[in-house]
Amino acid sequence: MQKNFVFDTNVLLHDPRAIFKLEDNNVVIPIYVLEEIDTFKKQMTELGRNARETSRILDEYRVKGNLKEGVALERGGTLRVLATTRSLDGKFLHSSAKDNLILAVALDLQEREPDTPCILLTKDVNLRIRANALGMESENYEEQGVSVSDLYPGACEIAVPGDLINKLHDDKGLELDLKTYPPKISSSSTQDPGAQMRRAYTNEYVLLTNSEGGNQNSMGRITIEDPDEPNFASIAPLGPMRDSVWGLKPRNKEQYFALDALLDKNIDLVTLIGKAGTGKTILAIAAGLQKVTDEQSYQKLLVSRPVFPMGRDIGYLPGTVEEKLNPWMRPIFDNVEHLMGVSAADKRAGRGAQELIDMGIIEIEPLTYIRGRSLPNIFLIVDEAQNLTPHEVKTILTRVGEGTKIVLTGDPYQIDNPYVDSESNGLTYVVSKFKGQSIAATVSLFKGERSELAELAANLL
Repeated sequence: MQKNFVFDTNVLLHDPRAIFKLEDNNVVIPIYVLEEIDTFKKQMTELGRNARETSRILDEYRVKGNLKEGVALERGGTLRVLATTRSLDGKFLHSSAKDNLILAVALDLQEREPDTPCILLTKDVNLRIRANALGMESENYEEQGVSVSDLYPGACEIAVPGDLINKLHDDKGLELDLKTYPPKISSSSTQDPGAQMRRAYTNEYVLLTNSEGGNQNSMGRITIEDPDEPNFASIAPLGPMRDSVWGLKPRNKEQYFALDALLDKNIDLVTLIGKAGTGKTILAIAAGLQKVTDEQSYQKLLVSRPVFPMGRDIGYLPGTVEEKLNPWMRPIFDNVEHLMGVSAADKRAGRGAQELIDMGIIEIEPLTYIRGRSLPNIFLIVDEAQNLTPHEVKTILTRVGEGTKIVLTGDPYQIDNPYVDSESNGLTYVVSKFKGQSIAATVSLFKGERSELAELAANLL
């Protein structure tokens, strides 16, 4: 049955092409949405680009017919731009709020066309609540949503007989039938450790435990040779990491998995997910410095993180680009200086992360300027990637040139961008789309290693 979907402004600022993603249903855009869109169109940000694209799309349909009466969409349904004559001076609605004007358009349409279900589409939870209170059905726009509770963790546990654990190391590999030995969620995961995983994926890390009892275990990495036969896995052992990585050694198995992925030249995309203090950023930086300085596998280490909101014009801040970015990049500098072993006395003497920047080993780049660049042979770290939209992540990944490795780190539960949430952000979107790809690996980190206080705060607060 065909439905009327009334769009809120934030849906189009998140995804202008949402207009075309509702199959054969009708799309209704309140004229007040266009007024709000107009305030964003001059911004040199992702929001500004989305606002301009929305205007272009609507203008293309304007020339095809009357937007008030409705213009046919390619997949069926119509596109309309409507206003309201409803009086808003009442108990529930006040005309000073654009959200209420948008809601009024939806209520008008629901009354005028009672035989067609009317749904308000918005990413604003409060507007959805208000719509419900007034008898209006509403939905969240989650076309690219990925539930955090169902997010691919990147690691599993498999219980096998002890002789298979020995075989893994004696033969430098193991062929395993996953129907006989099904993988389970890692016991350190916040998910139910007893839950069965649907299947295993290439580059998924595994802890083999002894099904016969005892403490014997071994770590490995899975390869699914034939995608049509996902129940047959090849497991390669992870050898002991005898040497530190820029003075850093893993403190738990997830950090071990992370360093293995970060140091593997054949894995071009690594996503590290975890709460504050689990070591995501410092592991990525240590691996990057190792590959750039000691192994010289990459030309330089390029580090960036979203300046919230993403792409804010740094011209509003005084100083050079480096000086403008310094407050946002301070966590990166702190991690670099920790790895360098810089003391308070060294800082007073002028030593610090700036030395590596001056030597061309590290480069700090605002994401604002990454569009249009090509980045070959770079070790690229994008920190706090949970604040990116799926489109922004796509923009970054398509800048990657030959020989470049990109690392995305973040915590889906710590999002500052009001236009994404824990299920619609670019980080979880990438994890979902790239699982099982031979050039990508994901590691979820669970245990905080920053300090006992930091770990306790992350768990209790």
